[in-house]
Amino acid sequence: MPVQIGAHAHNFSDPTGLLSDCHRRIEMFLRALERVAAVVDRPSTDETRAALESALRYFREAAPKHTADEEESLYPRLRQMPDPKVKAAVETLELLERDHLLAGSLHAEVEALGQKYLTEGSLESTATEGFRKAIANLASIYKEHISIEDDLVFPLAARWMSTSDKKAIAEEMATSRQ
Repeated sequence: MPVQIGAHAHNFSDPTGLLSDCHRRIEMFLRALERVAAVVDRPSTDETRAALESALRYFREAAPKHTADEEESLYPRLRQMPDPKVKAAVETLELLERDHLLAGSLHAEVEALGQKYLTEGSLESTATEGFRKAIANLASIYKEHISIEDDLVFPLAARWMSTSDKKAIAEEMATSRQ
């Protein structure tokens, strides 16, 4: 069951709205990681463990589907659109794809250190600093990344993509979640 943030959640009939909803979940789980990072130099508590487990699970299982939705469904269609306004936005897609790669490596680091913290109940000082730095870098990357997509890419896609493209993206998104 998807996590709903706020009063309205989009469905597969509005793929860019659904992608934006996913950004709210990313932000929520990043805040959870930041809260854990603030106390990771102390022994774990049940609350800290639960927050960390949830965030790690989200970024391990759900976030890669979001990235695939963008890179395999949305971005290729945007690249094919002839509209000049869309063409200008398409130039940002390479930057967004680099963000995905960088975030992926940072998530791997957070996963490894987070699992170590869950298993051992604490981290040594070097690992603590690595964990904090990786999360701070993720938060920085996602802040800019989400802003570009929510403020530029998704609105353009919603406005200029054909109904058939939107439907195809929605079907691809739904299929990847079955």
